[in-house]
Amino acid sequence: MIRSTVAKVDLGALQANFRAIRAFLAAERGPSGQPPQVMAVVKANAYGHGAEPVARALEAAGATMLACADIEEAVVLRRAGVAVPILVFGALSVSDLDGLFEFDLTPTISTPSAARAVEGAAARRGVRLGYHLKIDTGMNRLGFRHDNLRRTVPELLSSPHLHLDAVYTHFASADDLERTLFAEQRVRFESALATVRSLGGSPALVHAANSAATLRDSRVWYDAVRPGLMLYGIVPPPLAATIPLQPVLSLTSRVVAVKGVRPDEGVGYNWRFTASAPATIAVVPAGYADGLDTRLSGRGSVLIRGRRVPIVGAVSMDMLTVDVTGMDVEPGDEVVILGRQGDERWQQIDAREVAAEIGTIPWEVVCRIGTRIERQYT
Repeated sequence: MIRSTVAKVDLGALQANFRAIRAFLAAERGPSGQPPQVMAVVKANAYGHGAEPVARALEAAGATMLACADIEEAVVLRRAGVAVPILVFGALSVSDLDGLFEFDLTPTISTPSAARAVEGAAARRGVRLGYHLKIDTGMNRLGFRHDNLRRTVPELLSSPHLHLDAVYTHFASADDLERTLFAEQRVRFESALATVRSLGGSPALVHAANSAATLRDSRVWYDAVRPGLMLYGIVPPPLAATIPLQPVLSLTSRVVAVKGVRPDEGVGYNWRFTASAPATIAVVPAGYADGLDTRLSGRGSVLIRGRRVPIVGAVSMDMLTVDVTGMDVEPGDEVVILGRQGDERWQQIDAREVAAEIGTIPWEVVCRIGTRIERQYT
């Protein structure tokens, strides 16, 4: 049995996006004159799209490295048959490190405590493990501080059981064109790279650019870029792109009931909507338990029979209601929450639009799509 609300994931569109990004990089080139590699980011269940089929599709399209948030996410990919290198972004100092060795994963070392923990685990196994060194250039989350490397990094670089494969950083404001932090971080990272090399580090790979940074400045492409959101056909706002990206995920449901509402009657919890005239309401079995934001109440819209209709009343746990007054709507009609229903531009609702309606970011819109929604892959 399949619930009425389903997410349809177009793996062909995903692979086309990967190839389009790679073609863009090859055409533009970076400071080295060579196109950078594409490290495909599949953390958070591949941004809500389903990590296992997405990872396999990206590997088939030519991705030579994937990246995820933690060891547990990476193990899922290995068990799904993914063979390419997998970089673990997250902190490791309090993690169960066995998975790194059992599943051939590449750790990020971003703190002295993580360095000691991974060194100890590698020493006990008598192996030498490659790692990526993360530099904090202004994000102030994980990473060795860019201005303190001469004190913190020598011990790590001298480890007999760890090998420096790559150095990277993460930008805090690549999508903010008004702030100067992006440029400051680039300069700090260049200085940090020089320091690491002066201390004897010889990374084969340098990377820094997420989707926004990839679009914004080819100087930060280095040896590899790390697109996440762009892979799934979404351009980070407020940026624009000439890359021909296609949305990978659509979210649809079905009308389950249609009913009339009299003037001065309300709909749903606390009557967040009150009819000023006779109205017709359609009930859709999708709610915040499916990942829809309650802020869509009275703000968002869906597509039914090729028309935009407003969400009225509260988005509840399992249902939402829409105003279909004047339309011939019946139970069973398709409802598009994310995606296209027709050929006109206004007949498409994407994650950027939804995010703008509720004052959030498109990453959150797709990542929050709930686990009880079945993903159907084409």
